Order: sequence, then structure tokens, then C-alpha cells
Amino acid sequence: RARPTQPAIVQYGLDQPLQVALREVPIPEIGPTDVLLAVGAASVCGSDVHQAYLTHSWAVNAPVTLGHEFGGVIAEIGRDVKGFKAGDRVVSETAAYICGECLLCRTGRYNLCPSRKGFGYGIDGAMAQYVRVPARCLHHIPDSLPFDLACLTEPHCVAYQSMCVNADIKPGDLVVVLGPGPIGLLCARMAALNGAYPLVVAGRAADRARLDVARQLGATHVVDVDNEPLEDVVRALDPLGADVVCDASGASRPLDAALQLCRPDGTVVKVGWSPDLVPINLNPLVQKAVKLHGSFSHNYPVWERVISLIAAGRTGAETVIGLRTDLAHWQEAFEGMHSGQVIKSVLLPHGPDGPSR
Repeated sequence: RARPTQPAIVQYGLDQPLQVALREVPIPEIGPTDVLLAVGAASVCGSDVHQAYLTHSWAVNAPVTLGHEFGGVIAEIGRDVKGFKAGDRVVSETAAYICGECLLCRTGRYNLCPSRKGFGYGIDGAMAQYVRVPARCLHHIPDSLPFDLACLTEPHCVAYQSMCVNADIKPGDLVVVLGPGPIGLLCARMAALNGAYPLVVAGRAADRARLDVARQLGATHVVDVDNEPLEDVVRALDPLGADVVCDASGASRPLDAALQLCRPDGTVVKVGWSPDLVPINLNPLVQKAVKLHGSFSHNYPVWERVISLIAAGRTGAETVIGLRTDLAHWQEAFEGMHSGQVIKSVLLPHGPDGPSR
């Protein structure tokens, strides 16, 4: 008997940009350790936009339903699932598949599992009404946390991992964030919560509205690098340079600036993929003994902490949402982020009232 179907945003090809469409696909079947999640909200990640416009730098298993930032209500539960029940409100981590056997998986660093496949590129994601989720990915959320904010847990976790795990920020540290995109802004907020002062966020002239949001999230200085020398601002704050520089630009070339701005024995954290491959001067890395730290994904304890921060209103999550819409208007959501007019778009597959419990 044919499975019932649902609307989903599917990347159906990789031959040219925007081979993405709203299609009817089967509602997934679940296994004994899975749940079927009724999606309350799924936010659009910059990587979803890159993938749709073919400016990504990772393998995509097309056709695939997009979306890896999401939360919802458990609609159905596998027979071996413990700790969750139908009707629970949850958010999900992104590691849809891990081997579970390698050293990284066995030591809680499954985000770095070499066999990892994520929702939305390796396995069908959550820009649909229902998604199959392994129960190990789930976290309970309080009833007071609406899904349009809860679905932002994942990008918050990226920022927390970058600034609170991989960067050793202490109160009074001079921190610079390059790139006021969604991740850069959340990195700035996590740095502020960790005690960064001064906190500088740098962007381009077209980022004026985003730089204003950066101030709301705790930046003490914002710099339009098209009209003001960033290095002059940083050296005026500390002649030695910044204790921590976070490159959240999503490009390769700003890493040059990050290494230049960092003080001796300081830290540069690189977060986000860079599809462009350009030469980088690594001499400052050696000359100044700079610690260069890549940051990718997150794990269970990070999610638990971030959920508490969002639920308590400590992260300013609502300031980055520029558009809420249904699946039928996905193109507006993607284009708003692609053009830079919207910081973060949120899709509501079951409408503004969300799925029933």
C-alpha cells in the first residue's frame, strides 16, 4: 500500500542552481530507534542557501529534502525508544547518521565521525511536515519555548562550540568577529555572554543593518570595512591585537586578516565553509605562535546548555529572525537570505499554530 505523502522542499538535482522545488514525497517510515517528528519550525541555514545556489563545498546526496535546523512534536515513536513519548516537544541535533563505533563516537565527539551524514544533504531533512529522526538526536524543550525560536538551537550550538568550547574567551578579552551573518552574529552573542570586552564585529557596507543587530547582541564596536580600517580600530583598543578572532565570513580570504589582527599567542577560530580556494599567508601563524582552531558542529552537552540559554532569553534569538513563512513561500525565504535582506528565515510547515500535540 502506498505511503501517505507530504509537501517537502527537495533539492532534486545538482546540474544547475536552484534545482529545488516544493514536491509531494512519502511521509517517512521509522525504525525501532527512530521517531517521526511533526515539524513545528525549520530555519533556513546559510548552507541551505549555498547548496541551493550550488556554491557549497560538500557532497550532496540529491534528491534530498533540505533542512537541518528544526524542532517539533513527536508524532510516532519506535518500539525501542526510551525517554521520549508521542506528544513531546523536542529539537534535534544534525548528525542523522554516525557509525557509533569509531574513537570519536565512543568519546562523545560524534560530530567529527568520519562517517557522519547530516540532515538536509546526506539524509532527508526537515523542510517538510514530517521527518524521521533517530531518538539519540533529540532534546526536550520547555513548553514556554516557541518553535520559531527553538529551531535556532542548531546555529546557536555552532556559535557556542566556536566561542565557548574551541576559543578560551575570558572576561576582558578583546574579541573580533569577522562577518555579521547569522553565525557571526550568534558567535558575537556567545562571546559577549562569555565576557568578551571589547567586542568588535566587522562587515561590509551592505551589512549596515546586521551591524546594528550586532550592537543589540553585545558588540561594543562595529566596523564597516569598506569605509573604516579594521586594523586601526583593533590596534587602538590594544596595540598587540585581539585575544580571539573569529572568522565567520564564509570565505577564505578573511583568514589573512584574522591572522594579522590576532595578538601573539592569541587564537583564531575558523567557523563556516569556504567554497573559494585562495592563497593564505600563514607566516603570522608561525611568527606569532597563533593557535588556529577549526570549529565544526557540536555535541550533546552543548545542546543542553544552549537550550537553557535560549529558553531563558539570554541569546537574543528573536533579533536574527527576519521572515516567518510556510513551505509554499520557500523561495521568498531563501532569496531573502541570499540577497542579505533577511538574516534568518524560518519555515513553518504546519502553519503558524504548529502541529498539534
